[in-house]
Amino acid sequence: MRFFDRKRELADLQEIRERSEDVAQFTVVTGRRRVGKTSLVAKSLEGETYVYLFVERKSEKDLCETFTREINEKLGDVVLGVPERFEEVFGALMKLAATRHLNVVIDEFQEFRKINIGIFSSIQKLWDLHKCRARINLVVTGSVNTLMARIFRNKRAPLYGRETSFMVVEPFATDVLKEIMSAYHPAYRAEDLLALWTFTGGVAKYVELLIDSKSWTRESMIKEIVRANSVFLDEGRAVLVEEFDKEYGVYFSILCAIARGKTSRNEIEQTVGRQVGGYLARLEEDYALIRKRQPLFAKTAAKTARYELNDNFLRFWFRFMYRYSYILELKGYEQLREIIRREYPVLSGHALEEYFKRKFAESGKWTRIGSWWDRKGENELDMLVENELTGTYAVCEVKRQGLKIDLDAVADKFAAFQRATGEWRNVKPTYLALSMSDM
Repeated sequence: MRFFDRKRELADLQEIRERSEDVAQFTVVTGRRRVGKTSLVAKSLEGETYVYLFVERKSEKDLCETFTREINEKLGDVVLGVPERFEEVFGALMKLAATRHLNVVIDEFQEFRKINIGIFSSIQKLWDLHKCRARINLVVTGSVNTLMARIFRNKRAPLYGRETSFMVVEPFATDVLKEIMSAYHPAYRAEDLLALWTFTGGVAKYVELLIDSKSWTRESMIKEIVRANSVFLDEGRAVLVEEFDKEYGVYFSILCAIARGKTSRNEIEQTVGRQVGGYLARLEEDYALIRKRQPLFAKTAAKTARYELNDNFLRFWFRFMYRYSYILELKGYEQLREIIRREYPVLSGHALEEYFKRKFAESGKWTRIGSWWDRKGENELDMLVENELTGTYAVCEVKRQGLKIDLDAVADKFAAFQRATGEWRNVKPTYLALSMSDM
């Protein structure tokens, strides 16, 4: 798949590179695994000479040997001898940057902690010592969000405050997914676009795997994802085990429960069989994998709070691959495909609601986007949107098929919302019926 979008990020990285011609720049690029960080950085440096250092899990001595070879191949024989510590390698680069401009990329930067935790202190010391004279564009990328945050945002960490830019790479926007589908499958149906969103959430690597395998329809995507040797089958575990470390089993059980529709704390605890308050807080605040949703205008302590996964792919993976791992152990690929087909309408219906929330947010036309439901579950509004600057309001009902939407019933629910919250009392909103045809 060819490179798509990232115009804003590329412009930012280009500006940083130009700035580094005069002043040292230390850029952190992070985001979930497979989102396309490395491809983005490489694209931003097309036509430029740059040193690419990939931090593998091996001894510091072996790593330095690999790095020295890369540096000398790209820049000439500038690192002399056989350095055994990264401090020597980085020191040579910073000294060289005082005499010429350098582009240096360190990929999977957080892995240094597995090799030698003291490397971060060495980088801090050498950066502080040489940055005033160095003309260097140093870009470090990291996939484990919690570790990257600890390295650069923890006030007690050696590299706290050293970065000059901090960039978070997000999944593809909804319009970009449409652009990709149009480029490779111009005759795509709304169902195909919804399937791509439901299964990948716009994560670049997953989109690329499906597009490159010519899996452009819902059915072909299901077959590609659930087959022998598919990288998707163990992907959730590969992405998250390192994040959670020894307690991954508890976290996985919680995420599986949420993916299955157990969205209240009480339901989650009944499913998991233990108190989960601390785990939920960490999943939300430290790992950013879930969010606690509350009805619009509800008080913070409302008992109507619901938990949901932030990531479409992980929601899909925990609901099917993790939950039905016993079927996969028996190589029951067709049985699992049939389960996915059976549950797909419900799964994609929820994903469609998230699609429109993302689409409305990306439009930049709204200042507030939320949902509302009452404590008894008798009344629920999928989307309420507001532009405080223009005094524009809309109430949206989202279903896969627009013909199933009764806007009169939606108006009755909105009246219940007004009575329950006391908000938007004099508002006459636009009522919108949103379905796959509006994607």
